[in-house]
Amino acid sequence: MRRPSGLVVMVPAAEPLVGAWRDRLDPSARLGMPAHVTVLYPFVPADDIDQGVVDRAAAVVAGRPAFTYSLSAVGWFGEEVVYLVPEPADAFVGLTTVLAEAFPGCPPYGGVHDDVVPHLTVGDGAPVDDLSAAAGAVAAGLPVSDRAEEVCLMVRSRAPRAWAVRDRLPLGGRSPSLPWWSDFGGNGRRERT
Repeated sequence: MRRPSGLVVMVPAAEPLVGAWRDRLDPSARLGMPAHVTVLYPFVPADDIDQGVVDRAAAVVAGRPAFTYSLSAVGWFGEEVVYLVPEPADAFVGLTTVLAEAFPGCPPYGGVHDDVVPHLTVGDGAPVDDLSAAAGAVAAGLPVSDRAEEVCLMVRSRAPRAWAVRDRLPLGGRSPSLPWWSDFGGNGRRERT
């Protein structure tokens, strides 16, 4: 099985509000995916990502400005998924659009959905009563504001808590953060540019 990857905007400001609910109700949280708004998933399979892929994605992301946003409402996809709505949604849709154009083999959500609806998943596939309880609890804590300054390239391994940041791609031409593996002091430390 090919390991997936995705491009996301992390939402650390939402973790205190949604973290416990996501751990219970969102399978991706149990695999180590923090609170986030998906920008492009699925992306290039993890084993096929090379420096050329990273550089192309980084160049696209650098062409978009950093932005402040707010999670201001609860939304639903049917009765299966409860999520938080980021505003302005256009900033996230714009990121998805330019990245999908740069990587035409990676349509958003595999091309399954016609429209891109930015969202931060709180629960997915859990019993509707549990999802409703989560929706009510998190709604009481809204709005939550945060600032998108980078897009994270996430890759999945076969290990527990399997999602990890591979690269951080700065918005608006900021200098890139060191890659995830530099935290471990091993080979491959990349210099800031």
